[in-house]
Amino acid sequence: MMTDIDVRRLIEEALRAKEKAYAPYSNFRVGAALLAQDGSIYTGCNVENASYGATCCAERVAIFSAVADGKRSFKAIAVVSDSCGFTFPCGICRQVMLEFDVPVVIVADSGGTYREYTLEDLLPNGFKKFGV
Repeated sequence: MMTDIDVRRLIEEALRAKEKAYAPYSNFRVGAALLAQDGSIYTGCNVENASYGATCCAERVAIFSAVADGKRSFKAIAVVSDSCGFTFPCGICRQVMLEFDVPVVIVADSGGTYREYTLEDLLPNGFKKFGV
């Protein structure tokens, strides 16, 4: 999987991103840090909206930022929240991760304990376009 140093760096970046979250409705802040193949890191935080369907999760913010910067190859993403336990990506985020082939998902708690999962662990038999 990933080295402990790479994982810790991603978790630290995700924790910093979490502090920027806009979560006035749920008061549940989430941060994500995405590691591109070239070593660059893209962060995201959840951005809520009064119309909940318009809310964007931290994971998608990070991925969309990387894609907007021209990145298409990724090594891992780390996800943290205000929760004392692990916060896992929602189904929509898992599908976006599958679209961009993010192979490793790291979930961490507020104390720094973490676990690594493959995307196949979190989204078995995910939907992919035919021939892709």
